[in-house]
Amino acid sequence: MKKNVETVLSELRHDPRFISCVTAWHHFPSTPGEYAEIPSQLHPSLKKSLEKKGILSLYTHQKEAYDRVSNGENVCVVTPTASGKTMCYNLPVLDDILKDPNTRALYIFPTKALAQDQQAEIEDICRNGEFSVKSFTFDGDTPTQKRRLAKQVGQIIITNPDMCHQAILPHHTTWARLFKSLKYVVIDEMHNYRGVFGSHVANVLRRLMRICEFYGSSPQFILASATIANPRELAEILTGKAVAVIDQSGAPVSDKDFIFCNPPVVDPDKSTRQSSIDVAYRIASRFIKNDIQTLVFARSRMSCELLVQYLRDSYYDEFERNKIQGYRGGYLPNERRAIEKGIREGSIIGVAATNALELGIDIGRLDVVVMSGYPGTIASTWQQAGRAGRRQGKSAAFLVAGASPLDQFMVMNPEYFFAQTPEYALINPDNPYILSQHVKCAAYELPFNDTPESLLGFGGVHIEYILDHLVEEKILYKSGSRWNWSSTSFPAASISLRSASNDNFVVIDTTKGAEVIGEVDWASAPMLIHEGAIYMHQGRQYHVNKLDYPSRKAYVKEVNVDYYTDANLAVAVRVISTDRVREDLLLLPKLGDLSVTGVSTIYKKIKLYTNENVGSGEISIPDMNMHTQGMWFSIPESICKGIDLRLMGGLLSGLANVILNIAPLFLMSDKNDLGVAVEVRSTYDGTPTIYLYDSYPGGVGLAEKAFEVLPYILKACFELVSACPCSDGCPGCVGPKEEIGSGVKSLCLKVLSGILEGVEM
Repeated sequence: MKKNVETVLSELRHDPRFISCVTAWHHFPSTPGEYAEIPSQLHPSLKKSLEKKGILSLYTHQKEAYDRVSNGENVCVVTPTASGKTMCYNLPVLDDILKDPNTRALYIFPTKALAQDQQAEIEDICRNGEFSVKSFTFDGDTPTQKRRLAKQVGQIIITNPDMCHQAILPHHTTWARLFKSLKYVVIDEMHNYRGVFGSHVANVLRRLMRICEFYGSSPQFILASATIANPRELAEILTGKAVAVIDQSGAPVSDKDFIFCNPPVVDPDKSTRQSSIDVAYRIASRFIKNDIQTLVFARSRMSCELLVQYLRDSYYDEFERNKIQGYRGGYLPNERRAIEKGIREGSIIGVAATNALELGIDIGRLDVVVMSGYPGTIASTWQQAGRAGRRQGKSAAFLVAGASPLDQFMVMNPEYFFAQTPEYALINPDNPYILSQHVKCAAYELPFNDTPESLLGFGGVHIEYILDHLVEEKILYKSGSRWNWSSTSFPAASISLRSASNDNFVVIDTTKGAEVIGEVDWASAPMLIHEGAIYMHQGRQYHVNKLDYPSRKAYVKEVNVDYYTDANLAVAVRVISTDRVREDLLLLPKLGDLSVTGVSTIYKKIKLYTNENVGSGEISIPDMNMHTQGMWFSIPESICKGIDLRLMGGLLSGLANVILNIAPLFLMSDKNDLGVAVEVRSTYDGTPTIYLYDSYPGGVGLAEKAFEVLPYILKACFELVSACPCSDGCPGCVGPKEEIGSGVKSLCLKVLSGILEGVEM
């Protein structure tokens, strides 16, 4: 007999082995909703549609959004997952189109899957209300005929930032009908636009507004977001407009348990814990085997594939094994659509996914979410946990900590998580690398004039120096007071909004011919598809036989081995310029420009399940060079005096490891958005130095923010290392003793204590 969520949770609560690993078990009781009447002025067909769907009233935040949009305000709705944010923009937009068919709206979603969901939602509303609105998705999968129709008659165009950037804005003359009558721009999942991606999107929106002004329109913005600390600031930087924030949700909340779990230690000195993947799949399998739909979030593509394999291995029957699927970036579109459909229809019971499923893709109503590793930010954790509990009844979310210092800090300090507000979303649209790329695109779209309005109209930033540089490069020519396009190139094609490079690698399976099975981004290629790597896809293993770096192709063949591979990246840093120095701190931290060179040098073979190192190999791939922003500091001689030089490398590595993991607590960033490097004798001034830098060309402001809050980061590092139960270093604090050396933990505490002495916060 199958058990329900409540029964499985009760079994876990009475399981001594499991409960000994629990550091927090929070119960969130269900809460009733707060409702408001449907607006009397709403078009009758929309009222009819809502009634057919059983909606007789609105949540209070939906009504407030409708009223504010009707009053001409730009709004940003910031409410929890599954609180009906879609209605906040669909209702006013569809109402306006029904009252004035000439009204046009542009919906922007971060992914194609979300756009297709929205198209289905609009069609459902129209069907129930027995009316028609000409809505079209416009992305890379849209057929030519539909693209033509979208331009000619589309009232709602549903797209993503990449298509705006490459296919709509550069060809705005073919979209004249849209831009002349554009009244609304809807931006959903706003919290996703942070870091380098958000900085690019802000510039895409600057270009959009410039084109709208050319055609005589001035659209309202309606934004929707998961909870972040600075929604108004982010919305206003993205749009360049004043925005009203709606952050009081009227939606009901279902009964949910949120459990923090720290994997048990597996050695006497408490320096090694059981793998979070192992614990996560064991928890998930208890629910999946009772046909309770469960989603397991993984921190990386490799972890996702390992979870698929482990969950499938717990079944012997092939039919049951097919109820488990993976979902991550790099899967082909038809694979993703089939998996989404299977989850909605219930044929797929267990899903292992990266944060690709963190966003609001319609995958139905899940009961349980298990997070294998801390997602990196408080906001993302709540977003992933919110994937469970989309209906009345019990739901559960589990956070299984990994071995990193950040994971261990969170799981050992659960009160910090539950009491803390979500982090800030940081973007820097004026980053010179990003800004100059989009000024080039904007110049292709429309000439710039030699007037203050034109030159400062691009986000209020003075850009004449960029235009003059483009003239020197013979990309523009200046005629009188105008900068005109003169190149034969198409600038948008060479700019990726989501990464430093636009060049993805294609993975080709040669087992039975030559079939493309996935893609890998440029930055990840050296670690994932070097020759000799084991590439994992849908729970299957493929050996990389050849990496054709110039052609961006990896040739793989399916194998059945008992290991996976993990590559190391070596980093060298050179200071280009020093812009700021903090003389109020003993460390004299500095902020400036860095040149960072990274190269993959070696990979390890890691045995499945046991995580034993069973071999290694060398990697031969070209170096990757990057100019970025960073902050750095040297350990004062007064503090490191007497420390054996042979231990200095381990000490710096230990400190750098903790800082890299703790810094994301104070920045709205993922650990992978930052890089770290150490030098026992720096090339800058010959002192023992730690560097923290943005992992994107030009930087996006993360290192600058870390520079400003450095004392708080170091204080949190000291608290974490002090509280760690290990005897002499482990992955949960300064790093494994066997990698950094014996005695490093105590040295790190001594140095951190000396640095923080007398610091006022």
